[in-house]
Amino acid sequence: MPKTTTSLQTPLREQLDRLASYEPSASPILSLYLDLRADQHGRRTHADAFIRRVVADRGAKLTGDARKSFDAAVQRIRAYIESEVPASVTGLAIFASTEPDGFFETVQLDAPIEQHALFAGSVPHLYPLAKVNDQYPRYAALVLDTNSARLFVFGLGRVESREEVTNAKTRRGAMGGWSQKRYQRHVENVHLHHMKEVVSVLDRVVREEGIEHVVIACDEVARPMLMEQLPKHLAEKVIDTLALDVNAPEHEVLTETLDALRQHDGVTDAERVQAMFDEWAAGGLGVAGPEATLDALAKQQVEELLIAARPEELKTPAPGSNSEEDRVDLAGQYVALAQQNSARIRFIEDSNLLAEVGGVGALLRFRIQPS
Repeated sequence: MPKTTTSLQTPLREQLDRLASYEPSASPILSLYLDLRADQHGRRTHADAFIRRVVADRGAKLTGDARKSFDAAVQRIRAYIESEVPASVTGLAIFASTEPDGFFETVQLDAPIEQHALFAGSVPHLYPLAKVNDQYPRYAALVLDTNSARLFVFGLGRVESREEVTNAKTRRGAMGGWSQKRYQRHVENVHLHHMKEVVSVLDRVVREEGIEHVVIACDEVARPMLMEQLPKHLAEKVIDTLALDVNAPEHEVLTETLDALRQHDGVTDAERVQAMFDEWAAGGLGVAGPEATLDALAKQQVEELLIAARPEELKTPAPGSNSEEDRVDLAGQYVALAQQNSARIRFIEDSNLLAEVGGVGALLRFRIQPS
């Protein structure tokens, strides 16, 4: 019978939407990203050292009330890290206004932040957080054999929910006196019942959780039985089938299935970029390059933003303003506008795919015809 365990959390997409909705502030907003994975000694001293260094560097450039406000925001950040962040957290984002009693938002992650960073601007800088959301999407992983199954919903490097289906094992010795054919029919019926129950649970979870991708892990005996029972709408969501023991540890299931998902994403990245280029060339629902993409974002046309996975690969629209700081600011601008568009953001890992158009393009919901 099925067993269910669920862990609820605020979806990161909702947090990104809320952060992107803040109006520009006259006082700087600090966006701090920390990689909190422990070193070989189980310590986070590298994060502490980064905070000390950047605080000293930025603080030295401020005077008067600006310095006092900055110091107060940093103290608030430090107090939060010391008292509110458990050892299990591997990635942390903090958004702190430097205004007195200004907003203070945090995002604790089981998924890692790639590197420490501190940004100061008029709005929260969301590019690294949106990238984590894209790199660790929600998906279902089904691990099964002919009498048991475990179904996980993974998101942001953690288990969001899990279900188990267990049915009676079939043993030849328990069937004394049965003919071989009769016993074989019994075994087939037991296995068929199990697969139908597993598919029923999978169908419900996919529907209720809004799952778009499913990874299956099973042995050669169970695979054809399962695939025969999958309805078309579920079979179309299966992106890969792996060979993985039904009793594999949870962390191994996550690692193996996430790797399969990322390999699939590498293929679909290329397909989406090509679709964008085709639409752009035909004057259809696609734009490419910084100016056209920013214009489409400003007009709320964008369905899916395609952006380089590293800000240094971006080119700015204005000549002579292509410094590292300019590109980082532009990356944050793209992401904030895309969130305000309720657009899908796809980070393209292969630097060659968008190189000729400055690292960015978009697929559109509609095109505005010139008057």
